[in-house]
Amino acid sequence: MNEFVSDFWSPWIAGVSLLSIVGCAVFLWATSIKRTSAKVDITGHVWDETLAEYNNPLPGWWTWLFYLTVVFSLVYVVLFPGLGSFKGILGWTSTSQYEGEMKEAAKTYDPIFDKYLKMDVKSVAANPEANAMGQRLFLTYCSQCHGSDAGGSRGFPNLADKDWLYGGDAEAIKASITTGRGGIMPPHGPVLGDAGVKEVANYVFSLSGRKHDASLAAAGKPKFEQVCAACHTPAGTGMQALGAPNLTDKVWLYGSTEAAVIETINKGRNGVMPAWKDFLGEAKIHLLTAYVYGLSQNK
Repeated sequence: MNEFVSDFWSPWIAGVSLLSIVGCAVFLWATSIKRTSAKVDITGHVWDETLAEYNNPLPGWWTWLFYLTVVFSLVYVVLFPGLGSFKGILGWTSTSQYEGEMKEAAKTYDPIFDKYLKMDVKSVAANPEANAMGQRLFLTYCSQCHGSDAGGSRGFPNLADKDWLYGGDAEAIKASITTGRGGIMPPHGPVLGDAGVKEVANYVFSLSGRKHDASLAAAGKPKFEQVCAACHTPAGTGMQALGAPNLTDKVWLYGSTEAAVIETINKGRNGVMPAWKDFLGEAKIHLLTAYVYGLSQNK
């Protein structure tokens, strides 16, 4: 990459940019010269036998409008960055504009965020204004994975029910948003083999009362206790400290078909919830926590 950041490229880019602008002006001038010949030129394009395209200069007002764009371009590259490493007379950067806008926004919104930060999560969740703010934050930062209604999708938990991988109290939800989560299900296919995976899958189905093969489930029970119980507990009720799901209910993160469960056992899963601490800050996370917490309270 060194050749792309050398001192050569700045004057090269500046030269090409200026040459392009001046070239446009010259080309415009050359094509707008009035012809004195009595002969009428056509481009050679003819439609419907006699409808021809004439090669006439552009109208004067149109030509001067193009000249104005050339002048505008020259003024722009003098005032703003556009000529290699030259930063422009105004010294404008997208970063400085963003930081300025953020400072202005902070003056307006920080007092509001701080007001709710001083309240406990349950009180914030019951406040309509705070709930609306939390919903907008959720739609902006969380809906891409969990859906606009927080109903989740394959591999992304439903946040609107009472089934929680890491706990549904305010502290657990805030921890999930703040520091993120990493749910790792190791692949057990190499240990169990194809037959063993199918047996364990049928045993897992039996835990939640789903249709299953009783003989396969019976053969899968000791294998489950040996390989899976450490995370999901011997009863299959899961362990929120690890994010290991409860296998006795009817909630399935990656699908409830036999093929989906076999795939999970065979290949494992690796779910990641990113940490939002550095990006959103404590006050916004507090509002988000209250919104998510409130989603499941009336279920």
